[in-house]
Amino acid sequence: MTDRRATGPPGAVPGGTPTPRAGGIWDSALTSEEYAAVKGVGFEPVGQVLGTIVCSVGYEGVGGCPGAWTVVDGKRVPFSRWVPSLSQTARAMQAARRRALSRAVAECGALGGDGIVGVELCANRFAEEFVEYTVRGTAVRARSRIRPHRPFTSHLTGQDFAKLLHSGWVPTGLAFGVALEIRHDDWRTSRRTAWTAETQEVDGYTHLLGHVRRQARGQLTLDAAKHGGDGLVVDDVELTVSESECPAYGYTRDFIAEAVFVGTSIARFGRSERSAGPTPLTIMRLERER
Repeated sequence: MTDRRATGPPGAVPGGTPTPRAGGIWDSALTSEEYAAVKGVGFEPVGQVLGTIVCSVGYEGVGGCPGAWTVVDGKRVPFSRWVPSLSQTARAMQAARRRALSRAVAECGALGGDGIVGVELCANRFAEEFVEYTVRGTAVRARSRIRPHRPFTSHLTGQDFAKLLHSGWVPTGLAFGVALEIRHDDWRTSRRTAWTAETQEVDGYTHLLGHVRRQARGQLTLDAAKHGGDGLVVDDVELTVSESECPAYGYTRDFIAEAVFVGTSIARFGRSERSAGPTPLTIMRLERER
C-alpha cells in the first residue's frame, strides 16, 4: 500500500497543522439531541474535523493465489505453499485508517478541542486501484481548567457519549481491527454451490467468514490495549466479500473477505490499578471554572 496523496484538513497546508476557524463560528455533525446531550455533561462543540488519506492497494504475492487457503478435513490449510498471507496488506489498511484519524486529531487540537465524538470512518474505492480513507467527527471542549495531553477519540454518538460519562466511564481512544483473507474456490465449495434443491452448509465459506472475523477481533483487542482502557465498546463489524479470477489456475475463482471492527476503548473514573498505557483523561472530572 502506497500513500499517493496526503491532504490535510481544512485550513491546513500540505503536511502542516490546521488553524482555528475565524470569527468564532463552529460547525458540527451533531443532531440537536446529540448537542443537548454533549452540553449536559459539560462539553461544547468547537468544530467539525476531517482526516483523509488516499492509498493504492495491492496484494503481496509472487504469482498464484496471493495468500489463498482452503479447508481439508475441517482444517484451514494453505492452498499453495509458496505464497504469503495477506497480513501485511491488512496491517497497511489499518495503518492508513490510523493516519487519517491522526489528521482529524491534529485538527481537533488546533481548534482547542479535548476530544472527538461521533467519529465516522469510510473507505471509498475509485479508479480500481485507489482507496480513500476518511475520518469525520465533531471536536468538543470541556468546561474545565484541566486539559488532556492528547484529544480522545470515540465512535459513540453524543447521547451514548453522555451516557458513558454518567455511568462512570470515559473514552480513551478509537480502536481498529482489520483482517483480509483469500480462499481459493476449489471443488469442496464449487460442487456444493451447484444447483440443488437441498439447503446445506458450504463449510469452506463458513470457515472463510468466521476466520476473517476472528482475525479482525483479535487485532481490535490488540489496538485497544494500546489506549490503556479497561474495556471496549464495539461498533458493528463491516464485512466485505468479493471474488476475482484466480491468477494461477484458469477458470477458477478466489474469494476475498475483508472484516473491519471499530470500537472505543473506555476506562473507569479514578482507577486504583491502571493497566499499562495512557492513563484516563483527567479532563473528565469536569471541574467548572468560577
